[in-house]
Amino acid sequence: MATSPSTPTGGVANASYKPAFRAAPEKYSALDDLLLASADAVNKPEVRDLLIKSYGDQGITGFLKLTGAINNAGAADQIEYFEEGRRHRTITGMSYTYSSGTAYKVDFAITSDSTEDPATTKFLQTRDVIMNAVTGIRYLVMDDHRADAGNSGTVVELARLDGEAFSASDDSTSGQEFVLLGNLYEQGSNQPEHFMQPELKRYQNPFMIVKDRYQVNGSQATNVGYVNIGNGDYRWFMYGEQEARKRFEDRREMMMLYGELHDHASAPGGVAGSEGYFAAIKDRGLVATGANAAPLTLSNFDDIIIELDKQGAPAEYAMYLNRKQDLAIDDMLAAGIATQVTAGLSGQFGAFNNDADMAVKLGFKSFTRGGYTFHKHDWKLLNDPTLAGASTKIQGAMCPMTQVTDPRSGAKAPALEMNYKASNGYSREMEHWVTGGGIMGHTNGDAGKDVMTFHYRSEINLITRAANQHVLIEG
Repeated sequence: MATSPSTPTGGVANASYKPAFRAAPEKYSALDDLLLASADAVNKPEVRDLLIKSYGDQGITGFLKLTGAINNAGAADQIEYFEEGRRHRTITGMSYTYSSGTAYKVDFAITSDSTEDPATTKFLQTRDVIMNAVTGIRYLVMDDHRADAGNSGTVVELARLDGEAFSASDDSTSGQEFVLLGNLYEQGSNQPEHFMQPELKRYQNPFMIVKDRYQVNGSQATNVGYVNIGNGDYRWFMYGEQEARKRFEDRREMMMLYGELHDHASAPGGVAGSEGYFAAIKDRGLVATGANAAPLTLSNFDDIIIELDKQGAPAEYAMYLNRKQDLAIDDMLAAGIATQVTAGLSGQFGAFNNDADMAVKLGFKSFTRGGYTFHKHDWKLLNDPTLAGASTKIQGAMCPMTQVTDPRSGAKAPALEMNYKASNGYSREMEHWVTGGGIMGHTNGDAGKDVMTFHYRSEINLITRAANQHVLIEG
């Protein structure tokens, strides 16, 4: 058999080179051997193209819409709105001096929830009748020394309305509240010298700008994968874009819930922010915490109802709860608060066009207690361990399902209002645009870059009206 001559260094063929033929059968591989040696390369894999949702539907948006919040367009950097104050207000006694049978002198101050100055506004004046909130003893204001020169400006003299002499039973600890019942004048007396202005509270909440983006290069935009992301589309980057949009919508809603408003001079990053739902309730609403909320029991649930009564709350509420509190409410219902889901009130499903089936379809379970109707719903935001479910701080919220009347304009609006910037057909509620260096026809922006970028932007805020009627449940 011929042999192959050697090849000189440098790859120059030897002049005596002759081709060699190796025809021995043992030098060949059978076709079966070849296929078996590289089975992974030649056998077509059987791939299921269904994308498995391992964590179910992960969307957490919906609270604001299901609780009746509406969308309104705004054309300024902030929304201003007004709320009426209390028609009646208590007053607080700060210090007390008396001698048996003589005038009882009290240093009064107006409660902290009022902006009135007792030195200039005659919240309490001569001939007014007040009652000690603890003892129930009534007094007539005999004289007002607040405007006297050299006086502290807050001392009034009282006499017991029942004519009895003062005694130790009239003593009160500092900070004791008094209720202004009315007044009592003798015949021929003049009209009161002073009057009380109605209280109007003004609130301002700036818009906040939320942004996000998603990006894919040109090569990946043309690749086709195994997974069907929907409608027979196997381009994985499209799934990434869909997820980016949904993630942006979730974060936008979370900012409306968790946002904080700061003084611009001291705001982090120079951004004033915007007051979110939870901050509004913490500042002006009702907060059930500690033993009063972990978990909710019949006793502390009734305590919440009593507080709602004090705030003039409407009769219908949506309760959004984490699973712990949701199960606690189920335990209460099973223990006998209601023998049925509806508890038999005709107005039970007022928020759902009085349709029990509609409430059930939306995932609500309804019951009544103390004249109130509560529609209970689990809150995915508080159950997701990658979101608020990672913390036990906030365990739920109770939102009134009613309309609130503006005291100045008389206009009615829901308790929650989502606002977005818009003008002349241009809306910043949910902006979305694509730029690219020629990829898929997108030539606007990113010039010279082999990328396609999806942009998301929203300028929004949330108005929480009558926050005193909302309840935050904390662990």
